[in-house]
Amino acid sequence: MTLKQISSSLFAGLILFASASIPASTASAAGAGKETACTPKTLPTIPEQKWSFQGIFGHYDHDSALRGFEVYRGVCASCHSLNLFAFRNLSALGATEDEIKGVAQEYEVPAPPNDEGEVVLRRALPSDHFPKPFPNVKAAAAANGGAIPPDLSLIVKARPDFEAHIPKILGGYMDAPAGCEVGEGRYYNAYYPGYQISMAPPLSPDAVTYNDGTAATVEQMTTDINNFLAFVAEPKLEERKQTGFKVIIFLVILTILLYLAKREVWRKVH
Repeated sequence: MTLKQISSSLFAGLILFASASIPASTASAAGAGKETACTPKTLPTIPEQKWSFQGIFGHYDHDSALRGFEVYRGVCASCHSLNLFAFRNLSALGATEDEIKGVAQEYEVPAPPNDEGEVVLRRALPSDHFPKPFPNVKAAAAANGGAIPPDLSLIVKARPDFEAHIPKILGGYMDAPAGCEVGEGRYYNAYYPGYQISMAPPLSPDAVTYNDGTAATVEQMTTDINNFLAFVAEPKLEERKQTGFKVIIFLVILTILLYLAKREVWRKVH
């Protein structure tokens, strides 16, 4: 085989590899831009918001995230699980040990099987994870018209624009455009893929009562639940960023010391 043939084969292989590496979501993006009768003529306005956890010095708004936990358990927990969240995680948001124990005691979780093999319920402990709303996937589908509510533990990481994903979905409900047929038991949402969602609009004014007296407007609850779910998805964010900053400072100082040491060692040569 000549050098030219080898080069051609390598080039063809690279093309095939690159084609296979394209994510399915990217490959189907071209078709997603086609307008249909359900394509919204105008999108609901979602206010731009600067989230405190963005940037290299980002940190969570602890008060807002704690209010978001109230929104989750008062509105979302009846359908959506939070499998990666344990009650004791609230300590990272400033909740005291007594407060966490008090919240956990409001729920029951399965205890280990007894001597007869029976599983009974017991009061939850801070170390327990938040209880699931349904015992299994089939029960969840049966209770929601065939739709399976997704677990919210990593929902804010499920989209590239994760900081705005939850506010868009919660603010995207509107009347369907003329000619758009919305399926039975579904709702039109301008920001949801396919524009039809099985979840009814979950938020309404005063849907929860905040312990700190904050007015529970839809906008406030949307902000708070997004802050809380961002924390659940990455509870070590603050620690990670603080550690990264310390490492950078250490490396800068180390670089300066190594440079000065090099100058001293090679001083006579220079």
